[in-house]
Amino acid sequence: MFRFGCIRVLAAICLYSWQAHGLASFNKRLGTTHHNDVHSTFQLNLLGNNNLLDTLFSSFDSKTQQWPKVEAPPNFVVPEPRPLTITDSTNLGGFISSSAGLALRLATGAFVLGWKVDTIFAPDDGKYALQLGPLRIRDSSSVLDLASPPVETIILYDNESSSTCKRVREMMNLLDITYECRPVFGPEIDNLPRIDDPNLGETISGDDEIIEHLLKQYGPASSLYDLKALWPITFKEFSLATSQLAIMLRGNTGAMQQTNARPGNSKMKPIQLWAYECSPFVRPVKEKLSSLGLPHVVVSCSRGSKNRDKMLEKVGGFQVPFIVDDNTGIEMFEGAEIVDYLEAVYTESD
Repeated sequence: MFRFGCIRVLAAICLYSWQAHGLASFNKRLGTTHHNDVHSTFQLNLLGNNNLLDTLFSSFDSKTQQWPKVEAPPNFVVPEPRPLTITDSTNLGGFISSSAGLALRLATGAFVLGWKVDTIFAPDDGKYALQLGPLRIRDSSSVLDLASPPVETIILYDNESSSTCKRVREMMNLLDITYECRPVFGPEIDNLPRIDDPNLGETISGDDEIIEHLLKQYGPASSLYDLKALWPITFKEFSLATSQLAIMLRGNTGAMQQTNARPGNSKMKPIQLWAYECSPFVRPVKEKLSSLGLPHVVVSCSRGSKNRDKMLEKVGGFQVPFIVDDNTGIEMFEGAEIVDYLEAVYTESD
């Protein structure tokens, strides 16, 4: 720490000298000689604002960070995608309990805010559309184009068995926000949910406070949509009660970390999960990622989401769940097989 502090001080001196020299030279070319002003201005800038140094050293940290090493299972074969299909490997009981949870929550998060059908005869032009016989249904949001999505990824500290955290995850889907989820266990659960929003440099705790923040900063103006569209989330008593029932139906999975989870899981590169909260196919994967303590970036893919077009462009089709694991280089569909893969890679053998 002492050596790093010295390096930081030296860097500040070098940056100060370089910037002051640069402005002094610039002033000289303009015929001005306010050297004392240059000195005092840069002294204030460097001592009063550490943004430049913070950026420099955060970049240094990210480039030198050592990620734990893992590999895909030997002879692993990526399964073929089978959209909306209950396969032999699907846990039927789990699928039914997930579907019951979806019904309890009135499919909240399955559709983006302002969802609308654009056409039922969409052309085959490389954009996502739901094929139902002769119909090609294309949908979108009537209001989210008028919102300002976050530029940098919001981090959500989360526990899968928390009903207050579930409210926040559903709101993320509703606003079509991609976010990073970091599972939390033990006594810290009492302080959840919590987000770090790097776009504003703020940390916000509490489900009501986070939901208000997301709507204010990244939602459309409230005059553009019917506020009753939010009631399954904003009617707090109903939201918490039905969320808790849905979680109980799933056996409170994710409340505690698996005892055989690898110790370094929390330090892995975040796994990308294309998903939406209420999907019965997604639920076991989301629970497994959380139970293993794996950070994961949730790419929201509710109906009407622009991310459906992005997946189509990326892999040539649409289906959730879909993961991209930069720790092993594996990209794959099929929820049951993803769960088996995560168990094989991110647990310790006896």
